[in-house]
Amino acid sequence: MVFYDPTGERYGLPTYPFKFAPDGLLTRRQLRARLLRPGGQEPAAQIMWRRGKRVAYLYRLDLALPKRTATAAQRAAIDKALIARRTCPTCGQVKPYYLRRSLGECFDCSPGGAQ
Repeated sequence: MVFYDPTGERYGLPTYPFKFAPDGLLTRRQLRARLLRPGGQEPAAQIMWRRGKRVAYLYRLDLALPKRTATAAQRAAIDKALIARRTCPTCGQVKPYYLRRSLGECFDCSPGGAQ
């Protein structure tokens, strides 16, 4: 196994081949699936594959923190911004799709019509 270095002598961090990580170490995506985040901790290890061209950092599960949730004010700001992306500045209608930035207006108001 080329990328098996549990002591970290060769690669600086403990390194494991793809699908060989020990229990208790998870990638960011795996943490997110459990509604967790690294919480400021440094990577504890890494997984390498594809001749060392692909790397995924591993974080300790016991040090992970719960994901933060948006406040009511943040949610309201996001909703307002998303509605603004769907509102045509020419006709003022809220469309069921996001307006193309290249057109700057809805398909009905653009010179090319519905494209």
